Amino acid sequence: MQRWGWILTASLLMGLSAGAQQASPATQPSAQPAAVQPVSATPGIVLAPQTAPTPRTPVSVDQVVDQIIEREHALITFLKNRTPLVETYLQNLTPDTKLGAVPKEDHYFLGRLDMADIVDRRDYLAKQMSFQQNLMGGVTKLFRIQYQPMGFSWMVFADRQNFDRNHYDFHYVHREFVGEVRCLVFEVKPKKGAGTGLFQGQIWVEDQDYNIVRLNGTYVPRPKNAFYFHMDSWRLNLVPGYWIPAYIYSEEGDFSYGSKDKAAFKAQSRIWGYDVMKDNRDDELTDLKVEAVKDESAVAQDLSPLEAQRAWQQQAEDNVVERLQRAALLAPPGEVDKVLQTVVNNIQITNNIDLPRPVRARVMVTYPLETFSVGNTIIISRGLIDTLPDEASLAAVLSHELAHIVLGHNLGSKFAFNDRMLFSDESTYQNFGFRHNPDEEIAADAKAVELLKNSPYAQKLGSAGLYLKQLQVRGPMLSALLTAHLGNNFSDGKGQITRMSALMTSAPALDESKLDQIAALPLGGRVKLDPWGDHVEMVKAAPVAITSIRDKMPFEVTPFFPRLTRLGSGTTADATTAENAAKDGSAPK
Repeated sequence: MQRWGWILTASLLMGLSAGAQQASPATQPSAQPAAVQPVSATPGIVLAPQTAPTPRTPVSVDQVVDQIIEREHALITFLKNRTPLVETYLQNLTPDTKLGAVPKEDHYFLGRLDMADIVDRRDYLAKQMSFQQNLMGGVTKLFRIQYQPMGFSWMVFADRQNFDRNHYDFHYVHREFVGEVRCLVFEVKPKKGAGTGLFQGQIWVEDQDYNIVRLNGTYVPRPKNAFYFHMDSWRLNLVPGYWIPAYIYSEEGDFSYGSKDKAAFKAQSRIWGYDVMKDNRDDELTDLKVEAVKDESAVAQDLSPLEAQRAWQQQAEDNVVERLQRAALLAPPGEVDKVLQTVVNNIQITNNIDLPRPVRARVMVTYPLETFSVGNTIIISRGLIDTLPDEASLAAVLSHELAHIVLGHNLGSKFAFNDRMLFSDESTYQNFGFRHNPDEEIAADAKAVELLKNSPYAQKLGSAGLYLKQLQVRGPMLSALLTAHLGNNFSDGKGQITRMSALMTSAPALDESKLDQIAALPLGGRVKLDPWGDHVEMVKAAPVAITSIRDKMPFEVTPFFPRLTRLGSGTTADATTAENAAKDGSAPK
């Protein structure tokens, strides 16, 4: 399979193949957490290290269980003042004789969780409640989180209220490594008569502080007219002493021969923005750095009308980018931006494009496949990056937005007025919009094709056309994934591709029986998101051989198997979250 090889920064994606999937947990010795040195906002002052409380050293299984319960309650308390985003993408399935279970329709949800004593959810999108009511019969709502949770909240915690020996029996099973972390595995069952909707399954507990790192099971017994789904819930060590809920995979249905259960779905839920929602801007007032406020304007030089217009557009562009990042919808600048920037630069250089302001590229951390541009900033969604098979396909997507910039189709100048930024995070999609009219879209497509023909990707555009063909085949079943919330859609709403459709005419025929033809990847194959600080990195997974047409899974939901590591293992996300935890006091004292 082809690799994404970048002309200017090829080393960023070494080892990433077009068909790469999530890496399987490896069995390696446990890594010790590195020490975290807090950084003071005042230069020259080093704070005392904030470390996790030293747990009692258990000498029996009963004492281990006591420690597990104590740490779970501590996590619930620690997260009470957090309001992360939760995004769920769900695909209903139907049997296919060749491809197995394939999507027949999909649903998308985005909301903000308030994890206080009375936990609730605030939705970002309209019309979400109807699906909740239809699916759950109006009794047990999938994402409604209450003090005694019966839905999504039970997938975040083992049991928010009753996780103790009075309600559960704990049975030690074995030890195993999950990634770099050695874990103890326990079977957990509710006691007879303990109540309804209690967790039943297995928990994985790391063997240093005895925090739960994984929950796998369901809830029993079911009350009348309620539905409890099976779930596989993962946590990451994002701050010292705590493992934070990050990923949840749910799956239901049985297509085995003779089974009467034909209602099936797969769903991924991601939680992020734990720390981003908190405004740390006040720290700048106490941090006496000259560069915090800096006048870079030329001395004794007024702006011409054209320069004033460009400055106005820059102000609007900066306002939008900052507001999207503050709402936890846009990832902070990072290594993935550099990868995108390289592709954009390759197209610009080979087409001799000289713009008065540089073009930037940023990652929107949501599932739906969309791109848009505001000023000279191109924004592309994580879901789109995930599913693109190679560099040429990425270039085709980015070239469309670059064409809008080259043609002067500037949108968003009204957002230079700062009062337009004064809205709640939950109403972001109602206040922002960067959609072009049909004429501008047609012109951008034509210009993009011209740019690609002069680019290093000119001989590799067949893969981009195949991607669009695969999207057109699956599009009618994936309307939620194809619904852009800020930019223009790829299709006309009925599955017919309208974006860059000229590339499909010169592409090879789509043949799903060919194992070496990878038209599109499953979701989650490219980008890894740090749920605490929202930083994104490229997934570093080894190539995986495709042995069956059912292994392709274009645009499909797959289970999570993150490689667990302890905080301080050396990744960029670890370093950033450790520093932030030390600064804001989120590390346990």
